[in-house]
Amino acid sequence: MDKKVLFNKCVSLTTSVHRVTHELTLNAKPDSITPVQYKILEQITVSQPITPSEISDCQHISMPNTSRELKKLIEKRLIEKLNATEDRRKQYIRLSKEGETMMNEAFACVESRFLNRIQNASKEDLVDIDRALDILQTKLFY
Repeated sequence: MDKKVLFNKCVSLTTSVHRVTHELTLNAKPDSITPVQYKILEQITVSQPITPSEISDCQHISMPNTSRELKKLIEKRLIEKLNATEDRRKQYIRLSKEGETMMNEAFACVESRFLNRIQNASKEDLVDIDRALDILQTKLFY
C-alpha cells in the first residue's frame, strides 16, 4: 500500500470527522456556555478525571486561557477541581452533578442525530462500522 495514498485518506477522514462532529453537535450545547466551554466539557466527559494541561494540549488553548475557562465552568458549577493524592500540586478536573446532567442532555441530542444518521444502515453495515471504529481507535487514534 502506498503510504502517501493512506495519508491522504487519513487527512480526508479527519476532515470528515470534524464536519460530522459539527453537524452532530450543532445546537446541542446550552446557551449558557460558549462553544469553547462545551468542547472542554465534552473532553472532560469522556476523559475524566483529567488535568488542566491535558485539556490545554488537546484543545490547543494556552494554559492561562484554559485556567480562565475552567474558572468560569467552576463558577457555573459544571466542574470540580480535585487535588491529586500523590502530588498536591497536581489537580484533576471532573464534572459536577450539574455538569453531568448538562452533558447527558447534550449527548442525548447528539445520540439522536447519530442514530438518525445510521438509520438506514444494514446489520452488516453496523457490524462493519463497529469493527472499523475499533480498528481506528486501537491502531490510529490511540
